[in-house]
Amino acid sequence: MSAIQTYFLDFLKEIRLPDASRQELITAHTDLREQLKSDDLTKDLLVESFLQGSYARSTCIKPAPNKKVDVDVIAVTNIDHDAVSAQEAFAMIMPFVKKYYEKFEQQKRSIGISLPKVDMDLVITAAPSEEVKRAIESAGLSSAFTVDDLSGYQQPLLESYRLDSLERFFESDAADQQWRTEPLLIPDNIENQWYRTHPLEQIRWTKEKNQRCNGHYVNVVKATKWWRRLELSNLKYPKSYPLEHFVGDCCPDGITSVAEGIVGTLECIAQKYPQKPFLADRGVPEHDVFELLSDEDYNTFYEAACRGAKLARIAYNSSDIEESVKLWRSFFKDCDEFPSYHGKPGGFTPRTQESTYVPVGRFG
Repeated sequence: MSAIQTYFLDFLKEIRLPDASRQELITAHTDLREQLKSDDLTKDLLVESFLQGSYARSTCIKPAPNKKVDVDVIAVTNIDHDAVSAQEAFAMIMPFVKKYYEKFEQQKRSIGISLPKVDMDLVITAAPSEEVKRAIESAGLSSAFTVDDLSGYQQPLLESYRLDSLERFFESDAADQQWRTEPLLIPDNIENQWYRTHPLEQIRWTKEKNQRCNGHYVNVVKATKWWRRLELSNLKYPKSYPLEHFVGDCCPDGITSVAEGIVGTLECIAQKYPQKPFLADRGVPEHDVFELLSDEDYNTFYEAACRGAKLARIAYNSSDIEESVKLWRSFFKDCDEFPSYHGKPGGFTPRTQESTYVPVGRFG
């Protein structure tokens, strides 16, 4: 391991979800899912529940100051979407929510539940066919897995949960034929329509991408999210998942370090995407992940990506560990989480790859 990688390991430890916050989150989502499974109001509706979002994909970072940790819980139901409207589906679940929680809000496509230290989004879905319903029922997806478990990487800086039957679900021929081609259906409470969504495909894709990146992909996402928070703190969009999706499209396969992944990702954005692209959602290609991102906000993001790509490339190419640490700290806005140069000798490996041209930005 090169010396700069040890700095990144320390950095990743600092930006991950703290143990206390993770435990609060586990308690919150476990209670919710157990209640869904056992309560008379929902037990006959529920097919299965599983986690979604950056926590399940192992790409979450610690929340900003005065913000709470959050988790998405997908509830797969046997609601007949042909006979029940989207708003009626929400109405079927609300008595359960009111029974157990004091602070909640019906949102566009989820029910937001607010606890003292955790925010949860309960996402109601319907299986589109009996075949998919049976596949999900037989898979037993209810364990609290993350992509790290499914990828088989036991890195000490990442959350680790038991490997469960989801691994077999992803790898089975039957699942491959059924759930990949038939996304779940999600009710839109505002438009009163059902739309397609495929959270399991997002998890499967992340698992495979992480393997192709030698276990570094999820950490590239974390580091890029942290950079975006510091660099563009006043920019509302792109939010967490759209940014993660974009990183997934741009991060090169075969990377051997997080630093290499950051450089490759930002250079790809700078070189290939001067205009806002259409990002086809995993498993639901008609949906644009960048739908809510305005051209103006994308321009701001793109200019920052160009600046970041240039600085990251210089830091990555530097053969002097002290200079490299200084440059990476500058990249991350001299935040406390990225350690300062500690002066210890290390086996730093100089770069041999030629630098890639990075445009300064669209406007000069």
